[in-house]
Amino acid sequence: MEWIYLDNNATTQPAAQVVDAVHEVLAEGWANPSSVHRLGQMVRQRVELARLSVARLINCRDRTIVFTAGGTESNNLALRGVLLRTGGKGDSGTTSTALITTRLEHSAIREPAEALAEQGVHVAYVPIDADGVVHAEALIATLAEHARHTTLVSIMWANNETGVIQPIAQLARAVQGWSAGKHEGSSGCEAVSGGMRVLFHCDATQAVGKTPVDVREAGVDLLTFSAHKFHGPKGAGGLYVRNGVGLESQSLGGPQERKRRGGTEHVAGIVGTGVAADLAARFLDDPAQHEQLAALRDRFERALLNAVPDATVNGASMAQTPRLWTTTNIGFAHLEAEAILLGLSEKGVCASAGAACSSGSLEPSPVLLAMGVPEYRAHGSVRFSLSRFTTDAQIERALQIVPEVVQRLARTLPMAGNRAQGLG
Repeated sequence: MEWIYLDNNATTQPAAQVVDAVHEVLAEGWANPSSVHRLGQMVRQRVELARLSVARLINCRDRTIVFTAGGTESNNLALRGVLLRTGGKGDSGTTSTALITTRLEHSAIREPAEALAEQGVHVAYVPIDADGVVHAEALIATLAEHARHTTLVSIMWANNETGVIQPIAQLARAVQGWSAGKHEGSSGCEAVSGGMRVLFHCDATQAVGKTPVDVREAGVDLLTFSAHKFHGPKGAGGLYVRNGVGLESQSLGGPQERKRRGGTEHVAGIVGTGVAADLAARFLDDPAQHEQLAALRDRFERALLNAVPDATVNGASMAQTPRLWTTTNIGFAHLEAEAILLGLSEKGVCASAGAACSSGSLEPSPVLLAMGVPEYRAHGSVRFSLSRFTTDAQIERALQIVPEVVQRLARTLPMAGNRAQGLG
């Protein structure tokens, strides 16, 4: 079967150059980069060159990049590394630190936040609008409500399920302004996190390599990325940590990564990440290619909505809502996403019902529910995600298959009628 892979937010196909680089390192560059002999130092040079490539991609100094095993570890390191420096509680046992985040985050933020709450960290959530956008006014209001102890704000750059892009630079400025006591009604820096500036972390796992990400322009303090989301290897990623940000290592037992992530480096994955970063930078420097792929997603979306009248796009009720060119999340009312995905898979189309980490769950996406999407539509929502390798021919074939599968299910599934009447 010739597969039509439209699940690129889950993972992307490694680029041929990445595969070659990883294979070469495993075959020849296998020495320990911490060794002082020449062979080890040759490998160390390759690690540092990869670090430079990533730094160029997101516009930062190479020394601010900490290599990890990927997005989940980076998110945990950012949250736990900042918030548990004080142990979560003050000397009196009262909450001494707080995290502000959203209900839109990936489980790699959502679950650590829940675990931190059990350890004494106060967690607050910023309200969002119907498209899943966080507005600076809402963030400032949340900061005001929790100003006494707030230490860290964590908001994703682009949503993995809907592709909606947050106004990160605007949100980061709001946090910085509040920390400096410049916002009207603020009682000053001393009232915020014991006199320390509130830090801003951004999970940019879905954004890096797909859309321009400039950490200096955005004004973030920490930023997460993962190589396999932009045609790199799995098991490799990292965390940008702005100079001066205190971060407690969560992996002890070695001096690697400036004592922020102990353990012998995954050299093959790191080198592959560097190659993927270079390729992504070339892609982002080519506006024509970017626009062509964005038009391909838009054409797929419009044609699908025309073919299935009850279908709607989640996260795009307003034309001005920015979304990643890779992503469309379609709600098929009164159907079950799992049934749709199985039908598509039988025809060779790969898609998902949301985050790959939650595949197999019969519950509707918590992200869509947080956006106010009704359950009868959230249950039948499917994410289609493109990559640089997606072709016109694949999209044309998918446009023949998807409406056929959806219409067949609408005719045959008894629960469709039940849901329509509010019985399911």
